[in-house]
Amino acid sequence: MSIRAASRLFATAASSNHHKVLVVGAGPAGLSVANMLYNKFADSGKTLADGDIALIDGSEWHNYQPGWTLVGAGLKKKEDLRRTVASLVPSHLTLHPQHASTFSPSTNSVTLSSGSTLTYDYLVMCPGLQINFGAIKGLEEALKAGTRQSQVGTIYSYDGCDQVWDAVNGFQGKKAIFTQPKGIIKCAGAPQKAMWMSRHKWAQQDKKVDVEFVSGMPSMFSVPKYSKALAALAEERNVKTSLDHDLVSLSHTDRKATFKTGAGETVVKDFDFLHVVPPQGPLDIVKNSPISDASGYVPVSASTLQHTEFPNVFAIGDASSLPTSKTAAAVTGQTPVLVHNLHQLMESGRVGHAAYDGYTSCPLLTGYGELMLAEFKYGLVPQETFAKFGFDQAKPNRAFYHLTKDLFPFVYFEFMTKGRWYGKDAIFPPKF
Repeated sequence: MSIRAASRLFATAASSNHHKVLVVGAGPAGLSVANMLYNKFADSGKTLADGDIALIDGSEWHNYQPGWTLVGAGLKKKEDLRRTVASLVPSHLTLHPQHASTFSPSTNSVTLSSGSTLTYDYLVMCPGLQINFGAIKGLEEALKAGTRQSQVGTIYSYDGCDQVWDAVNGFQGKKAIFTQPKGIIKCAGAPQKAMWMSRHKWAQQDKKVDVEFVSGMPSMFSVPKYSKALAALAEERNVKTSLDHDLVSLSHTDRKATFKTGAGETVVKDFDFLHVVPPQGPLDIVKNSPISDASGYVPVSASTLQHTEFPNVFAIGDASSLPTSKTAAAVTGQTPVLVHNLHQLMESGRVGHAAYDGYTSCPLLTGYGELMLAEFKYGLVPQETFAKFGFDQAKPNRAFYHLTKDLFPFVYFEFMTKGRWYGKDAIFPPKF
């Protein structure tokens, strides 16, 4: 090899390790941000070069996780709700198929699991949360045994969501418990979705099942309007609720679940079926890095989504400190704001003036053919899209059900992951 060829090869290798924008995570937030930012430059006539934007993600599969509730209710096949990560990354974006291991914002660098280092001009953090199955004693053993065998399941995993449907559809017991942990989780309405759909299936099968919702949280839902409606629904449908009860251990062989109350008391409940939502929190690589705050999340301005300490770092989605629910719908409200503000920073040196208002949505399945569409913003204030058409979104509705079951999975893969979905504005980019 000539010296000139060797120099060219070295230069190519070196440049591939530096990117204008490095996005950590190729989940819904990462893909949406990377594509929307590229599209924004292209739409303005300043197309970025191939590889200027790169994503870091060592996962083979990208799952439409909101759909796992549908799988657990027998409405979808889990195989239809996943794509390979590589297939979702267009050729003009670079994918580093490894996991990040350390972050050094002072040197604008990220070390990968292979030991190689990437540098960046701007960093966008959206690696998601981790689900801590091991935090509940006995849960991993029960799931390993299989839900049909152990009668313990969860829709919070790809492997488990269809097992929940199998167990629910063939259930012959009398007592079913559905849990929600204390603290932050992905989609805080999902624990109840699993409950309401299972209850409805058993009613359709004329099975007499005592259903109980046991939550470590102090209310049925964080937003008072929807919490009140859900509490009324539970009373109407004879669903027992035990709040401020956090699941700490279980025995699938004895069919007993142990809870700790907020007052420190221990409560043991018998079950024939137990649906568990494990505790969740920031990834270890994030919470143990200088890029996070004391709670382990990436601290950003609640409006601009810019890091509070490092001005060339942004974050959205589950890994961020944003005080709103962690849902894909929240990401659709955050992404256009982040992209506008980052684009302005890259072009003018000043962060843009777009402000995120905390919008998020939680489509709450309450049975087959019905859904309560919770939409709200910062301060737990309802911000309902369909209120102007006379809908009370705290009342379950068939139209909302079909939006969630049929439209949203299509929109997710065809528009959101491609950076062409703008939340409440649908396919129309908001003006800031």
